[in-house]
Amino acid sequence: MEWVRSWREQADAALTRLTAAFPLTHGFPPGHNTVTLATDDSHRATDALVDLTPVPSDLTTLYWVISEACLPDVDSGYSIHSAATAAQHVREYGPVRIEGESDALVFASDGGGRLFAIGDSGQVWKSTTASRADDFEAAAACLQDFLEQLGRRIANQL
Repeated sequence: MEWVRSWREQADAALTRLTAAFPLTHGFPPGHNTVTLATDDSHRATDALVDLTPVPSDLTTLYWVISEACLPDVDSGYSIHSAATAAQHVREYGPVRIEGESDALVFASDGGGRLFAIGDSGQVWKSTTASRADDFEAAAACLQDFLEQLGRRIANQL
């Protein structure tokens, strides 16, 4: 859990700097960029997600520390979906099929509608289009790598 806490603290500090400098750089105020800490409600949603479908342990760890992230001003925008949203998507659409993985779970998206899914191997995949039905390509070796990449994207906005 410590790696998620550390990432959240670093992301929070970088987002504070980003939002302070945003109006000077862009000429308009930033959106609401947040990494929200987990709550009792989000823990219950994580438990419900685990009951619904197999969830890689790294994703469970993430959801025990943060409930979601909304980063509209990082590149074209990023969102780490809440466990409740991930569960809703599994119920509505089912898991994502990725060759070489058992079922994969969509847990994030970017501002272009591309989806990020984590497979049972722990690898993170990105959809090639804004669709669950199209191909997915490798995006990160693991969730920790995905978060580090996202942290670098936040830092590069400064």
